[in-house]
Amino acid sequence: MSTFLQRVLKDRILISGVSLLLIITFVALLAPLLVAPPQIEIARRLIRPSFSAPFGTDRMGSDLLASVIWGARSTLLIATATATVGVIVGVPIGLVAGYYRNWLCDCLMKISDVFLSLPQIMAAIAITQALGPSIQSVVLALSLTYWPFWARLVYAETRSVRNEIFVQSAAALGASPMRIMILHILPAIASSIVVRTSIGIGATILSAATLGFLGLGAPPPSPEWGRMIAESREYLPQAWWYPLAPGSAIFVTVLAFYLLGDGLRDALDPRLEGGVTKR
Repeated sequence: MSTFLQRVLKDRILISGVSLLLIITFVALLAPLLVAPPQIEIARRLIRPSFSAPFGTDRMGSDLLASVIWGARSTLLIATATATVGVIVGVPIGLVAGYYRNWLCDCLMKISDVFLSLPQIMAAIAITQALGPSIQSVVLALSLTYWPFWARLVYAETRSVRNEIFVQSAAALGASPMRIMILHILPAIASSIVVRTSIGIGATILSAATLGFLGLGAPPPSPEWGRMIAESREYLPQAWWYPLAPGSAIFVTVLAFYLLGDGLRDALDPRLEGGVTKR
């Protein structure tokens, strides 16, 4: 059994994160087979959790369990799409800027610093407000504000390894800068990118829920966790189950990605004693 696999199997936090994430992903993907889309049934509005409605119903009589399950689809779509764009845009910029030393690379990092200096959620609110509430607007807004995190991380990691012996040896053998960056530097810093991406997806889910809470997320009738919490405020404290369902979904999903990131950090970091942090 490989050393890496042994680390993974011994890390309870990583196993917990992967298990939670697999359950959430399968539930979201199989939503059409598990429950019908939430339907408006005014006669059943604000019913307490019961056998027929395990999470209760909302102000329109829709089953909250169905709303949470179907809302997971849009939430995971937004989070994964935002992380994908962030990696595609931020990693090459950080890689090139970290390897070369010229005015263009300095300009690229200055641009990323400008984005990092802005409050991310405020910038995302401004962009979504200008474009109008939709899943596409949320993905674009979060992508524009999150790519600098990957760029700055890769830039720092590249600067730290560009003078290592294996990089200098590849250059001495005549390897092109592109080959060195892709085949030598990128694999050396891949673990940091993977960990940052998993944690970044959790942060993206929180930001997407915040935009939904403000009415800037997926428009009705599409179920959205942040908007569900916003709609439940006027029915508190009597309908306590109303915000509990989407709030718990956000908590568990973000927790799964953070556990995954924390576990991957321990499993992929060879400097840790035995490959696993003592817990």
